[in-house]
Amino acid sequence: MLQSKLPDIGTTIFTIMSRLAQEHQAINLGQGFPDFDPDPALCQLVSKAMADGHNQYPYMTGIPPLRQAVAQKVQTLYGRAYDPDTEITVTSGATEALMAAVLAVVGNGDEVVVIEPCYDSYLPAIRLAGGIPVTVPLRAPTQEDPRFRVDWQRVRDAITPRTRLIMMNFPHNPTGIILQDADLDALEGIVRDTGVLLLSDEPYEHIVFDGQIHRSLATRPLLSDRAFVISSFGKTYHTTGWKIGYCCAPKAMSAELRKIHQFIVFTVSSPMQYALAQYMHDPEPYLRLSRFYQAKRDRLAQGLANSRFKVLPSPGTFFLMADYGEISKENEADFSRWLTVKHGVTVIPVSAFYREPDSPQSNHRLVRFCFAKKDNTLDAAIEKLRQV
Repeated sequence: MLQSKLPDIGTTIFTIMSRLAQEHQAINLGQGFPDFDPDPALCQLVSKAMADGHNQYPYMTGIPPLRQAVAQKVQTLYGRAYDPDTEITVTSGATEALMAAVLAVVGNGDEVVVIEPCYDSYLPAIRLAGGIPVTVPLRAPTQEDPRFRVDWQRVRDAITPRTRLIMMNFPHNPTGIILQDADLDALEGIVRDTGVLLLSDEPYEHIVFDGQIHRSLATRPLLSDRAFVISSFGKTYHTTGWKIGYCCAPKAMSAELRKIHQFIVFTVSSPMQYALAQYMHDPEPYLRLSRFYQAKRDRLAQGLANSRFKVLPSPGTFFLMADYGEISKENEADFSRWLTVKHGVTVIPVSAFYREPDSPQSNHRLVRFCFAKKDNTLDAAIEKLRQV
């Protein structure tokens, strides 16, 4: 009989809710992807790359012009000078970079500290590497302080002699929180005292609001010297279906990641890499992305202000969380299904981002809305949500 390596893993909540949305013709504010197209100029660059003959296997590590463009962007924004030849790898989306990084450094019995709620690929990646996930929950919002926050003392307390890696994601999916200088200070103290490695999942790096900035781990030498810093062109350029991301890491760490990467996918789409390399010559598309999405965040938040949902602050990402406690006492998964079936709007239960989604400690009566949608999509959803 076949023995599963992930016996408790089934269909993801994103697939389940999207299928439910289709069945009930609901407005899908659940799964995190835009319902609009990327810049036509970027798509034209893909066609040009195909016409120019870029249709065969590119370099395993990514084409040099794209790695060079990433290196220039990261140095300009964050100050870290990564060698494009030895320290930057183009991957099949951020998800493949995450898997390759974990498999590269985590072995049997190694512990990995994960800050939760967290993206659903983290824990399976650790387990497939033979590692042991150790989850540390964010401090949940209260009436006095309506934001999730990292308790760095709890993170420090979770580290043992067997800890190999800390995995984190900021701007944070699903809560939207971002790192402050004090957070990086605390993390530096942990790294200095323990020597632990870091994995920083930063696909929402260019989506930060209200005049704030993204504090990448690449801004701190002590952290970036021990970190895989991962991002995604999908979130930056509205091309989630292209599945192209990248990983920046010191030479020795990149060498180990590349050993895994070459046997997972070997390389990624050639014409799209050439198109992205050309498109990155102009920084404006990612520099203005925060303004673009802040208008959508504000549109949804203001629309929900006249509903029974209580919106939580969202300083980053294209997600907004809301408390539905005035509407229902159901757990988050049941409420999300009810909202789809009865009111025609699909969301994601925040509990789905916890290791034990059915636990009372994972249910705070919060749901996640994705506002990476056309304005008319958001307006139609708001109208329905005001009737709940």
